[in-house]
Amino acid sequence: MAESAPQDRRTRRRKRSRRHNPDGTMTLIEHIYEFRRRLGYALLALLAGGIFGFIWFQTRLGPIESLGQLMNSPYCGIPADRLLPGTIGPDGSCRLLQTAPFEGIMIQLKVGLAAGAVVTSPLWLYQIWAFIAPGLYSKERRYALTFVGFASILFAGGALLAYLLVPHAFQMLMNFGGDFFTTALTADKYISFVLSLLVIFGVSFELPLLVVMLNFAGVLKYAQLKKWRRGIIFLLFVFAAFATPGSDPFSMIGLAGALTVLFEIAIQIARVHDRRKEAKRVDEGWADLPDDQPAPFQYEPSRVDDQPAATTSTDDIT
Repeated sequence: MAESAPQDRRTRRRKRSRRHNPDGTMTLIEHIYEFRRRLGYALLALLAGGIFGFIWFQTRLGPIESLGQLMNSPYCGIPADRLLPGTIGPDGSCRLLQTAPFEGIMIQLKVGLAAGAVVTSPLWLYQIWAFIAPGLYSKERRYALTFVGFASILFAGGALLAYLLVPHAFQMLMNFGGDFFTTALTADKYISFVLSLLVIFGVSFELPLLVVMLNFAGVLKYAQLKKWRRGIIFLLFVFAAFATPGSDPFSMIGLAGALTVLFEIAIQIARVHDRRKEAKRVDEGWADLPDDQPAPFQYEPSRVDDQPAATTSTDDIT
């Protein structure tokens, strides 16, 4: 029994190897083992990123400021005469209020985990990709890699735009009420506001990419997008008004304007894609045929490289 366990592990590793198992066929039990392994690696990457972010919160990384200073920078942009005197340190730095014994460490842990997840995203995203890639066709794998890359860039761009707009939003919001109020934000509410704004902007920037994906899949045509352009732009402004947590005009206009530009780029990509697709149909003689007409040729199985790799066998279920 002691000798069979290492042998079983070697067998599973050989099954995951493309050289020994080119089509990636696995049984249901082997799929579960593979999911557990990939999930474990992804959690280890997130844990390592959380430890890194927890340390970075109070540590300066060369020319890069500490994570705490980066998160506190929009709050410090509020004029000093608008802040509570006790929240300004001897060196002129601004401080957030801590209203619970464990609030400081929980904030540091929350921000550290969020920053660590972003820093280590290539590692845990690769584990997700490595699990689902064997079940895709070769063409689908190329498209998926492209879309995942653009999704990461768009999310980072949205979060960066939100970070640049936060100081202007704070300055405008804190000026309401004139001299009747003094600003003294608690750490929990302030950090939650900033993080939610970063996430909302990052996720919102994925909407134009979703439009492109639907167009490539044949669900949305350029003609439909062109017809709905005005209505969609109006809905983007409505979405931005409800999505921004502060409901300030700077964040709303910034998000709506950026989404409008990205949506227009998505429409133009759809236009070029549909034009190329139609030209290909003309060259192949399909232009005069309706979309629902069956193909005039017999189906022939393609090569192994073009087959979905991860197929599940039911041999081990019983």
